[in-house]
Amino acid sequence: MLEMAILGLLKEQPLHGYELKKRLGEILGVLSGVSFGSLYPALARLEGTGGVEAVAAEEGSTTNGSVVPERIPMTGSLGGERAAFRARRGAVRGSRGKKIYAITPAGGRLFDQLMTGEGRSAQDDRGFLVRLAFACHMAPEARLGLLERRRALLVERLVRARLGATSGRRRLDAYAVSLIEHGTETTERDISWLDRLIDAEHATERAAEHAAGHAMTERDDP
Repeated sequence: MLEMAILGLLKEQPLHGYELKKRLGEILGVLSGVSFGSLYPALARLEGTGGVEAVAAEEGSTTNGSVVPERIPMTGSLGGERAAFRARRGAVRGSRGKKIYAITPAGGRLFDQLMTGEGRSAQDDRGFLVRLAFACHMAPEARLGLLERRRALLVERLVRARLGATSGRRRLDAYAVSLIEHGTETTERDISWLDRLIDAEHATERAAEHAAGHAMTERDDP
């Protein structure tokens, strides 16, 4: 999940580690909890597999906080790349030695695979919320599939929770029952929220189809 979130952020712009950690907290909120002790190993794994690459920011190349990087060529040798980065870092004053990371084409493909994965990580709460945070990068049909699968999972969860609440009233105290009911109400709200997102996706799809049909009609008219 962390690697997918890193790749999603780097699709928008190159970032250094501190900014990545900050953005993860902003986007994922309480689900983030990412420390530098987990962030940098994840970056190292992605760099080792070619998903991200080290770049260096030119002095004065930022106008609105974005980074215009000069890429450090990948040599296939970690030691060589580190040496190239150190040399570049020493040559560029004003970058303050911050290592900037950028996504590669291979990283883009990996991100797409992780986003559309249908394994266990795609079904748990954290996996779904991370994917939803970057759902703008998904194709419309894939995004709709993500929402519909999540809704089906929550409906199944709701049925089990209601059965638990019914049987629990006979053997649990009022506080334990209220906790079960709270979980049930939360699941119901989440299903309603997903219904609104799904309806919005269908509305967007209908609008696109209408626009395409209108354009075709205008093209065919003499």
